[in-house]
Amino acid sequence: TELLFGKQGGWGRTDRGICCGTCGALEYLLFKLEMASTEDGTKAAADGEVKKTELLFGKPAEDEEDKPVEEEECQADFEPVVKLSEVDTKTGEEDEEVLYKQRAKLFRHAGEGGWKERGLGDIKILKHNENKRIRLLMRREKTLKICLNHYVNTDIELQENIGSERSWVWSAVDYADGERDECVLAIRFPNVEIAQEFRKEYDKARDYMKALLEEEDKKEDSKEDSKEEQKEKSEETKETAEEKKDE
Repeated sequence: TELLFGKQGGWGRTDRGICCGTCGALEYLLFKLEMASTEDGTKAAADGEVKKTELLFGKPAEDEEDKPVEEEECQADFEPVVKLSEVDTKTGEEDEEVLYKQRAKLFRHAGEGGWKERGLGDIKILKHNENKRIRLLMRREKTLKICLNHYVNTDIELQENIGSERSWVWSAVDYADGERDECVLAIRFPNVEIAQEFRKEYDKARDYMKALLEEEDKKEDSKEDSKEEQKEKSEETKETAEEKKDE
């Protein structure tokens, strides 16, 4: 209490004159209040001075380094040095109908080396729209390179692979590499049901090819018979012509 208000009832001399001790305490409190108000007031005054300056002289120019740089789009038109034209790539399957298609893994028997994987992809049974013949075709799923390509042979049956009910083995004359290749092949499907389904479709194709080839043979025989008949007729006409000359 004495530090804040001084001794009660006492009188003392100050810069303003003679005053009691209570006046000293009041002056101290006013000093504290002025210091507190000065911190807020200084900031407000500074803001006020800035606003006055902006009203008189406008806003100060921003530093160019602080401005974001706007990217300009390039309007130049560059033509390629070499122009490539679009080319239609033909697979050779455009004139064929897909009778069956299933993902499987193909193997080829390499003699003493045993079975070697030939490719993984979709095996297809394709029927040509013009000659009506059916072939087996398979491409590797990543490179699309042909790994199986041969016509269905009417004399070849699928044999169950030993130790696997979802795999079939058969011998074929294959042209996957563009050359004649007499080989033994095996194909493996995901499950037994799909393997049985493939065998049914293969047997259908084999029966169809058998009937087709028999019909073609009949047509060839009829053509040969007609040629022989025409030949006989031509010989007869020659003989009759010679007899008339002799007469």
